Amino acid sequence: MHLQAVRLTSFTDYSLRVLIYLAAQPERRATIAEIATAYGISENHLTKVVHFLGKQGWVATVRGKGGGMGLALPPQDIGIGAVVRAAEGGDLPAECFDRAHNTCTIVKVCRLQRVLREATQAFHAVLDGVTLADLVTQPKALTALLQRTAAL
Repeated sequence: MHLQAVRLTSFTDYSLRVLIYLAAQPERRATIAEIATAYGISENHLTKVVHFLGKQGWVATVRGKGGGMGLALPPQDIGIGAVVRAAEGGDLPAECFDRAHNTCTIVKVCRLQRVLREATQAFHAVLDGVTLADLVTQPKALTALLQRTAAL
């Protein structure tokens, strides 16, 4: 049996990567440039991600010389479910969940909406049980891998 994976948007993926990077080295500030280099992704994309994470209260930024960013909260206080919900921008796995823009003609008798709602709730229930601290149990190993990738 082949299972199709649930795929997060790049924005959500990058949001989680930034948080993991910062949690692996909580004692120092990081820059967008170094995170972009470590992951091999665009600084422009990361700028938008960092702005979003700051607005959500998960990342604190300091401008100027010696500036950079760090976590605004302890890693154990940042829930992965909350990050994914905020970054994904809502739980609309199909058009029929959006009452304002739904054009599906079978929505009144279709059972797919119920099934997708249950699947989405199960997905979020798993993520709600995980914090950023749970993802960063080996900070030195993470940092070493990220630095090695950046050096290539």
